[in-house]
Amino acid sequence: GRNSIIGDEYRWPKVIPYYLEDDLDINAKGVILKAFEQYRLKSCIDYKPWSGEENYISVFKGNGCFSSVGNRRVGKQRLSIGSGCDRIATIEHEFLHALGFWHEQSRSDRDDYVSIIWDRITEGKEHNFNKYNDSTSSALNVPYDYGSMMHYSKKAFQNGSEPTIVTRIPAFSDVIGQRMEFSDSDLLKLNRLYKCSSSSTFLDSCDFESENICGMIQSRENEDNANWQRVSRAAGGPDTDYTNMGRCDGKGYFMHFSTAGGPEGNRALLESRVLYPRRGFQCLQIFLYNNGHANDRLRIWTREYDTANPDGTLRLIHEVKAPLGDQWQLHHVSLNVSRKFRVVFEGIKGSGNAGGLSLDDINLSETSCPEHVWRIEDFRSVLENTPMDAAIYSPRFTSRDGYSFQMGLYPNGTAGSPGELGAYAHLTSGAGAVEDGVVWPARWKQMTMMLMDQNADIRRRMNNQRSVTTDPSMTNPVESLNFVRVSSLGTGDFFWDDPRKVGVKVTEGGGTEYFRGPGAGTPVFLTQARALSRDFLKSGDAIFLLTMEDISHLVVSQPLPSTTTNPPNSASSVTPDPDSSSMTPVTPVNPVTSSAAPPDPCVSVRCENDGVCVLDDAGHAVCRSHITHQISHRLLCHRVKNTAATNCIVHFFP
Repeated sequence: GRNSIIGDEYRWPKVIPYYLEDDLDINAKGVILKAFEQYRLKSCIDYKPWSGEENYISVFKGNGCFSSVGNRRVGKQRLSIGSGCDRIATIEHEFLHALGFWHEQSRSDRDDYVSIIWDRITEGKEHNFNKYNDSTSSALNVPYDYGSMMHYSKKAFQNGSEPTIVTRIPAFSDVIGQRMEFSDSDLLKLNRLYKCSSSSTFLDSCDFESENICGMIQSRENEDNANWQRVSRAAGGPDTDYTNMGRCDGKGYFMHFSTAGGPEGNRALLESRVLYPRRGFQCLQIFLYNNGHANDRLRIWTREYDTANPDGTLRLIHEVKAPLGDQWQLHHVSLNVSRKFRVVFEGIKGSGNAGGLSLDDINLSETSCPEHVWRIEDFRSVLENTPMDAAIYSPRFTSRDGYSFQMGLYPNGTAGSPGELGAYAHLTSGAGAVEDGVVWPARWKQMTMMLMDQNADIRRRMNNQRSVTTDPSMTNPVESLNFVRVSSLGTGDFFWDDPRKVGVKVTEGGGTEYFRGPGAGTPVFLTQARALSRDFLKSGDAIFLLTMEDISHLVVSQPLPSTTTNPPNSASSVTPDPDSSSMTPVTPVNPVTSSAAPPDPCVSVRCENDGVCVLDDAGHAVCRSHITHQISHRLLCHRVKNTAATNCIVHFFP
């Protein structure tokens, strides 16, 4: 099956040099760095700023999203993240192309899994549904993947309203074309192609299904009869684990520290296996259930080892607030360990004599923790009872810089985007914001809204996220579905100014008043059907992870290597113009200067109406146009091995 390009010469090193060009949107730069973090978490692929290496990836703002396939060994290899491409899955998709992968539906065995309905395809676009033999590419012995982020959607190149791709298993009809995250098979192929045996920043994950409890140990310091026990239910709750929620017979275990007996202050320590950090900062994520007493406590320690302390030294990191309740609660704890260590979970009995503390779905990675959690209970009921064009709002959260912000969610979408979740970020007043000590308009603060896929293993999660960045120079924008205006925002006002100046007054149910500024985001955050899939809902609840971070350091140019005055040009690039309707010659932004490959005729051609530049039988550049239905498409070009021809592949991002 056609999926990854064959030939070691097309492989990048496992640490790939990159350069972020100045024309990139600042928000896109921040999302690119987030995409790199996902590669580090889920594979052995890492990225580093270009420091003079012969071959590197230079990311720029072209007219769309496109990339060459594999390492073309042309020096500066360009990859475009244009307007509207600043979505993490889109960026991951483009870098998968650069790493050597084509689209999933081009595999030679695709007819076993999907039917191509040729008479529904826009005339002139049939070539995009070609399938290819396995002489130049390999599926790496991985089964066909309907859920791949490299698969076209069912509406690709349609000439009407009927699907062009029909899955032979009907249940997958609305699965193909996802742009959330890597699928399991995407990662399997990537890790096989690059011979990854581990990922760069992942440390540990445990759902306690195995009797060896992931190599964890009961501490020698435990009091008599005070241990954490592996159980499938606990007296008084929880009745199920968090991983399986009672869905699987014979499975569903978690760790429980009983506080139903013994003296107050009784304690038990559960220690992880020995871990070896690389980065010096980590994020611990746990699900905790407290059905004991309000003053039962969970403390997080690290036991750190060095030559002077071969048995390890305990260091208290955090005491988790564990409110009583009848549900599993998500908690994040930031660590800063730079030497061999264990994570230690200490349960401490309070004054009560019932229940206890339970732990499940523990993940540890060398990543930054999300700052805030918004849990929406009984999300299906919210979908059923919230009208279209009506928003619900998260609590107000305070960033590290003192800004207050919140997320607005349209569960039933907007009139222009029915069946979609809409998501918008707003600056607000109050709620702990240091309003008189922060700079207005807010400067380059990136707000990320992530719907968490609640899979037990962080590496297998297909979270859906969007980011918005505050541009201090942005004024009242033109009419767009990507902005939520407020009546007080006048012409010439700065969009991200103090909400007390440009916002509207909001009165909460308890009488609390604050100001909510205008919002920015997307009306097509995620379809309702996808939101009800996978583990986006557990026990009926949805979890959003929200963060605001300062990315002002990305405004300045990325430093060039000391021996280089300007990034060298790549052999070729293709930049489609989505706003015009005929083929006209243009002067390339970066003309061909490298002798590493023959000139590409498509370089000097602009294809309008989102057209595709291809070479005809005589080797001449020709454009072919198409119209899609509520789908944006992007252009991918790769040079055919040992020829001057360039093949163009159109991307679909629903």
